[in-house]
Amino acid sequence: MAKSAGPTKPAKLSRAEKKEVRGTLRASKRARRQETWSGMKQAFAITRKNDRRMIPYVVVFGLAAAAVVCVLGWLVKSPIWMYIPIAVLLALLVGLLIFTRRAQKSMYAQAEGTPGAAGWLLQNQLRGDWRVTLTVGGNAQFDAVHRVLGRPGVVIVGEGAPNRARSLIAQEKKRVARAAGDTPIYDMLVGTEEGTIPLGRLNRELVKLPRNLSRAQVDTLEKRLSALGAGRPPMPQGPIPTGAKVRNLQRTVRRRS
Repeated sequence: MAKSAGPTKPAKLSRAEKKEVRGTLRASKRARRQETWSGMKQAFAITRKNDRRMIPYVVVFGLAAAAVVCVLGWLVKSPIWMYIPIAVLLALLVGLLIFTRRAQKSMYAQAEGTPGAAGWLLQNQLRGDWRVTLTVGGNAQFDAVHRVLGRPGVVIVGEGAPNRARSLIAQEKKRVARAAGDTPIYDMLVGTEEGTIPLGRLNRELVKLPRNLSRAQVDTLEKRLSALGAGRPPMPQGPIPTGAKVRNLQRTVRRRS
C-alpha cells in the first residue's frame, strides 16, 4: 500500500526574490504612511477652516501639559535632561488628542442634518460587535431607518424629518417584532429637533444600552432577521453632498421602489 505523501515544504526563496519581497513590503508601508499623513493634512485643513479655536486649544493644552511635567520635575529636583523630553512628548500627545477631538466634532457638525449621515456613521464610525443593516426602510424624501443588531438587542435608527421618520421607525419595529420574538427592540431618531439624538452622540447612546443577549443569541437572531431586508427600495449610501440635485435623486428612488 502506497504511503500518502507528507506535507511538502515551502520552496526557499532566492536572494533576489527575498530582496523583491522586502522591497514590496517597504513600498506598501511607505504608501500607508503617505496615505495617513495625507489624510491628517486634509483633516487639519478642513478643521482649521471650520474651527478657529482648534489651533489655540492645541497650543494651550499642549503647553499646559508640558508645564505640569516641568514643574513636577523641578520639585523632585530631577535632572533637566530627564523631564524635558517627557514634557515635549506629552505636549505632542495632548495636542494630537485635542486635534482629534476637535476634528471629529467639526466633522459631525458638517454632517449634521445631511441625508444619509446617520447611516454613514453607523457603517464607518461605530466600534464594537454591531451588525448594521443600512436603509431597511425609506422614502423618496431620503428619510431612512437602519437596523443595528448587537448585545443589547435590535436598535432601529431613524434619520430625516421627525414626523415621517417616526412613522418609518414604527413600521420597521412591527416587522422586526415578528421575527425577534421577546428580544428587546430600541429605537433612536437622529436629528437636531427636540426629542432627537444629535449625530455626534449616537455612538455613545448605543454603547450605553444594557447587554441583554449573548453572542450566540445575536448570531441566531441575525440569521432570522437577514430575510427582512429583501425588497426594500435602494437608497443613497452616505451623506448627500450639499448642492446635489435632490430632485433627480428622488426621481431615481421612486423609479427603483
